[in-house]
Amino acid sequence: MSFLHEFFENRVLFAAVLGWFSSQATKFIITLLLTRKMNFERLWGAGGMPSAHSSTVCALTVSMARFYGVNSPVFALAVMFAFVTMYDAMGVRREAGEHAKLLNKYLNEIEISKADKDGDGIPEEKVDEIELKEFIGHTPLEVLGGALMGILVGILVPE
Repeated sequence: MSFLHEFFENRVLFAAVLGWFSSQATKFIITLLLTRKMNFERLWGAGGMPSAHSSTVCALTVSMARFYGVNSPVFALAVMFAFVTMYDAMGVRREAGEHAKLLNKYLNEIEISKADKDGDGIPEEKVDEIELKEFIGHTPLEVLGGALMGILVGILVPE
């Protein structure tokens, strides 16, 4: 069997990719319904409901359990990988997004005050807004939503 044929018949990889795609498509639809605008960045961007991180690793983990058993070393590896990934999505990545919000606020205030030459609160020069990406982590609810979607995908992938 050729490498490409084996690669495309990998059910575990298929489940993980389908978990990621499902959550990204859901984010796009939720954003469309809430804002009435098509935001194509939601098809690949981080952050938001449901968590693609959680969906991907949970689909991977559940499909590992189904195809290799819960007593297999690859399942144990997948479980630990899922825990670390979801913890990171809720913790470090979310906190980095909160830091970016504060940095954006304070750096923009500094830029505006530097452009305000006469102290009247109105900048005399054009100010370029600083925009660090703020939407990179997940709330616990977004992680839970992604985990549930990933579990469902992992269960539904055909044998």
